[in-house]
Order: sequence, then C-alpha cells, then structure tokens
Amino acid sequence: MTRTALRICPFCEATCGLTLTIDDGRVTGARGDRDDVFSAGYICPKGASFAELDNDPDRLTAPLVRRDGVLVEATWDEAFAAVAEGLGAAVRDHGGASVGVYLGNPNAHTVAGALYPPLIIRGLGTHQVYSASTLDQMPKHVSLGLMFGSPVAFTVPDLDRTDYLVIIGANPLVSNGSVATAADFGGKLRRLRRRGGRLVVIDPARTRTAELADRHLAPRPGTDAALLFAVVHVLFDENLVDLGVLAEHVAGLDKVRALAGDFAPETVGPYCGVDAAEIRALARELAAAPTAAVYGRIGTSTVEFGTLGSWLVDVVNILTGNLDRPGGAMFPLSPVAPAPRGHRPGRGFATGRWHSRVSGHPEVLSELPVAALAEEIETPGDGQIKAMITIAGNPVLSAPDGNRLDRALAGVGFMLSIDPYLNETTRHADVILPPPPPSRSPHFDFALNGLAVRNNARYSPPVLPLDGRPDEAEILSRIALVLYGIGYDADPALVDEQVIATTLAKETGDSSSPVAGRAVDELTAMLPDGPGYERRLDMMLRLGAYGDVFGARPEGLTLERLKAAPHGIDLGPLQPRLLDVLRTPSGRIELAPPQLVDDTARLRAVLGDRAGGFVLIGRRHLRSNNSWMHNLPALAGGTNQCTVRMHPDDAAELGVSDSVVIKGPAGELVVPVEVTDGIRRGVVSLPHGWGHDRGGTGQKLAARQPGANVNQLNDGSVLDPLSGTAVLNGIPVVVEPVG
Repeated sequence: MTRTALRICPFCEATCGLTLTIDDGRVTGARGDRDDVFSAGYICPKGASFAELDNDPDRLTAPLVRRDGVLVEATWDEAFAAVAEGLGAAVRDHGGASVGVYLGNPNAHTVAGALYPPLIIRGLGTHQVYSASTLDQMPKHVSLGLMFGSPVAFTVPDLDRTDYLVIIGANPLVSNGSVATAADFGGKLRRLRRRGGRLVVIDPARTRTAELADRHLAPRPGTDAALLFAVVHVLFDENLVDLGVLAEHVAGLDKVRALAGDFAPETVGPYCGVDAAEIRALARELAAAPTAAVYGRIGTSTVEFGTLGSWLVDVVNILTGNLDRPGGAMFPLSPVAPAPRGHRPGRGFATGRWHSRVSGHPEVLSELPVAALAEEIETPGDGQIKAMITIAGNPVLSAPDGNRLDRALAGVGFMLSIDPYLNETTRHADVILPPPPPSRSPHFDFALNGLAVRNNARYSPPVLPLDGRPDEAEILSRIALVLYGIGYDADPALVDEQVIATTLAKETGDSSSPVAGRAVDELTAMLPDGPGYERRLDMMLRLGAYGDVFGARPEGLTLERLKAAPHGIDLGPLQPRLLDVLRTPSGRIELAPPQLVDDTARLRAVLGDRAGGFVLIGRRHLRSNNSWMHNLPALAGGTNQCTVRMHPDDAAELGVSDSVVIKGPAGELVVPVEVTDGIRRGVVSLPHGWGHDRGGTGQKLAARQPGANVNQLNDGSVLDPLSGTAVLNGIPVVVEPVG
C-alpha cells in the first residue's frame, strides 16, 4: 500500500518541508511540500535523498556492546545494563566530573538532541563538555552575548525585504544558509536582485553565491575582521553613521570610533589584498541603501579573529541604522521562546567561569574547546577524563588533529556513543545505542526556529512506527535515569514529568510569568496525553511568545493546533523587538565590550603582515553535510569530491596538474588537484568531513571513497581566544608536487 506523509527535513538548517512516499512500511521517495508555509516546495539533493538515508543498510538497527574487545550486537536490555555498569563504575571511582560529553552537529536537528543532553550533563555534574560549536559558530554566540547580553540573540538578514545584502564568509547557495534559517536561500537572492536590490559577496573563492553577486571582493583568508573595521572607519570618517531609532539604546559609540581610527582602508587594504577604493565604495553603498544587512558565517567564525569579525558584522548593521528594522538584520521570534516580558536589564554574559584542566582554556557557554579534548583524556592527574559520552558526533574527523584524538579515545576507560553509525569516532565505544531513522522520529526545530528569516511553527510526528525499538528520547532518558540513581529500567516518562513539574513550579512562582500564581497541577493536567517530549513541547508552546498561556489566550498556539496544521503555521515576517532581547546590565547595546576592545590590539598588530606562501580554506558541498552523509549513492557523485582547488597560475608555477602534497602543523596529505580560476592566488581549498580510511567502521560506500581529512593538517594549537574556536580557515600550509 502506497501513501504519502509530511515531514520537515532534518539534514541541514534550511528546514524544508517534504512530502514522503511510503510503500509497504518504507520511505521510497521524497519531494518538496509545495504547501509548506516556510519552504513552499523547495528541496535540495540532500532532502531528495531522504529515502536512501532512512533505509541505509549500514545504519545500526541494534545496540553494539564490546565483548572481549569486539563490538557485537546485543539486546537493548543488555546494552542499557552495560551502560549502567560502565558509567556507574566511572562515576563511582572518579566522580561525574571525570566524564566528558561531546555533542555533534545533528543534535540541533532532532527533538531528543535538543531536550535531553542537558539533563545528562546536569546528572553528571561535569564541566568536561564539548560540542561542534567550537568548530563552528561559537564566536557569534560570544559577540552577541557581549553586545546584547544574550548569546542566543541571533541577528539574521531580513532576506525578503532588504535592498542591499552583504554576505561575508558564506556560500548559502551550497550550504542552504546557516545561522540564518532560510529555505531556498538562492531563490531569495535572485528575488532580491529582481526587485532592484544589490548583492555583495566577500569570499576568497568565487563560489556559486559569488557568481550571483553584483560585486565580489576576494580578500586574503582570515582578514575579514580587518576589512569590516575598515568599513567602520569609512562610516565614521565620511560622516555616514546614522543610528536612527537605535541612538538612545547604544553605548560605546565613541570607543568604536576611536578604535576604527587605526583601520583606514589604505592601511587595511594591503593586508586584506583588497583595493582601498573597493572598501570605501562598499561602506558608502551600505550607508546609502534604503535598507541593508551584513550577514557573516563560518568564514568569519573559524578564523584567528572570529569573535572580532562576528562582532563587527553587527557593528556595521548598527552604525548604518539597519539593526532591528525591516530589510535589515533582525531578531527572529521562535514559538518556544519565552513570551516577551518587557524591557529590563539583565545579568549580561560572561565567560571563563571555569577553565580547562591542562591548558587553562576558559569556559564559553558552558563548554570547553574541542581542540582541548585529546589532552584532557591523555593527561594524567586530578580531573582527567576517564569516560566519554558522544551524541551524534564524529570529532575524529571534525576536530583538529584527528589522529591524536583517535589515539586518545582508544585509551579512555569507558565510552558510550548514541549514534546511528559505526564511524571513525564511535568505533572506540564500549556501547553504541542507535536511534531510529528520521521517518520513525518526531521533528521540531527548537534551535533553528530562533534563526529563521520568517517566523513559523511546524511539527512532524513520526511517519512510521518504531517497530519495537526505543526512540532517541527514551534512549537518552534511560541514560539520565542511570545518572540520577533511579536505574535504566524505571519508567522513562519520569524524566519528562520531572522537567515539566520543575518548569511549571518556576513559572507559577515568577511574578512576571504569564502563568504566575496558577496551580501547577492545573497546568499539568492541561498537557496532552502522549510521549513525554510532546508534553514538554506543548508546555513550551503554551508558555511561548505565541502560546495560549494554558487557556488564558484561547487563540494562542498549542501542540494540538500545530498538529492540525501539517504544513505549518506562518507567524509572519520578522518584527522589531530589540527591547525584548536586550539583557545587558545597562539595558543598552554595548557596542564596545571591554573584551573586544582589548582584542582589537591583537588585530592591529598584524596589519603590517604580508605573509607569502599558501593559505588553506574549507569548502561546502551541496551534496554533503559534515562527515555523516558520505554513505549515500545519490549524493556520492557529481561535484561532491574531495579535491584541493588551486588557481591555474599557482598550479603552473608548481608544475602540478594531478595531485599535490599539502603540509600543515599536524601532518600532510596527498590530494587530487582541481585547477580553477574561481579561487584567489595563494589560496587552496579542501572540503571538510572526509577521511573515511580508518579500519573498523561500518559505512561501506564512504570507505570506498574516503577522501582526505583536512583537519589532520591542523594541530589545534591556534584558537580564537575569546571563543575557544579552532582556527580552521586561513591556515598557512606548504603545497608541493607529489614526489
């Protein structure tokens, strides 16, 4: 019997709506949902491959437990018993603080990944927490926290209404957008140009996005912060600053003016490799545009001055009066964000509440840098990591110096992985607990709705039954039950009910809450019967910005209403809401936080550098998403290849046309060459997520086309100091002909 079912795609940040074809209990096809309120039928190759990923024969369907040194299939009861024994011994002998936790990128795309890992971390009481954030967007969290008082007060470009868009260090036609959730990003850029708007792309490579631009600037990699500071200099120097309605809410304007004095385009241009006149033209056009937005992404984050660059993106938006207004950079309002409670000062944002044991790296957003994970496992002494939990992650490929981390994980006392694959990281686990495939899992974008370029709410219940296995929420709940001393065989619903009781007690006791003074039992009884994650989601929706406030606002949002709208609910375009998000102690935008002012000296000191040699940058693939989508036949061909891109003149000068040796601080790779004039001279580009050549893994297609792990060139010693983010772009390398 053939039927169709609706589903939100969980593979990247675009969150497109899909229509799945289901035949005899299997997903057999996927197409775009034309009635989806957010994506309107758009689909990319990853979404079209939903059936292949869902049915991948290499996905684990049963737990694996290590016996006599070998991972073998076990029952779920046996696997949970092994978890209780292994984690229990580590906590008993060394304390919960000795357990490290690594959270991979896919946690942002699942209901369970959003709701349950914090409970596990809290149950352990560990500070040894790591995630893909310090390989990605952590500089943005830090800059937002210091400026606005909240590290999740994300600003996104209002793509549907802007007149002038600057994209720096991003390739959304390939990545589908990131830290700006936008289905059909390319279509939005084309519509921008059709309505008379202009697009500027700043990137060392002539990417697919750059090919669409009215102007493409190709700076030397890693110099984005200096280039943006030069734009700020011009805005002040030519009296182009116009804060508009933001003026009364901004502190530190004169400090930024003074800092920018050292970054004239004529000074910065030679360092960036961009003509000073181009920088001045960019600043003038930004200031003159009716509306404008600057959007920066991973190319501005994973560099030596990542936090400075992320900060300056929003400084430019503020100085041109384009923050928090239609057509500018705006703050999305997620349906699970707390209901606005008016403008009030907050506690602000701080880092360094604790430090890593070995190198003393400061904590940021309750995490330590992934680059420090190997040394925290290897180095004996008080606080050494004795056990590891990885959830949906593969840091052996995604973190710097994977060979070192590979060796470190091989020596950890006990390791638990919650992951659908036997991959380069999970092969070291003592227990692997595989969650069910996407078709048998719910979907709601807890994190990504807070980044959406148009406010919306959508929910996908599982479209196929679990078929006897536990879902990911139950898997993680049972681990939490172990850590809280209750036992894995207790009712996993206890975890959700405890969260609900605690949350509602806090809300009803808060005089500023919309449910202040109401009885917890009354509110709990209004939640629907069903899985615990649905009860929690319903609670969050009801308490959220659009919620029904547990019946006090009958027209408001509930899970029942959301389920009744399978194509989603459009909550409208982004609205100005600066005063709702500001949580600095002063109640104002801190344009010149002391930490960023101090770090500017480090940037100023390198302006005279004219380094020669090659510089390495990363690259996105439309048919790939990090390391976990290289096992699908539908995505394995075309341009989805692990090659090093190099300018023809560089290739001719080296005398190479086939392969090259690339040498970095941590090692060297032999990689096929792809000669193209779409990249700046002196720059080489290699995609991330490859390197599937280690033994003992279970992804057969990926192993046949392993590629080279770009992060093996990087020893992880250079970090952005304010965020702890590994410098993955702008790395000096040596490139030589093979032999």
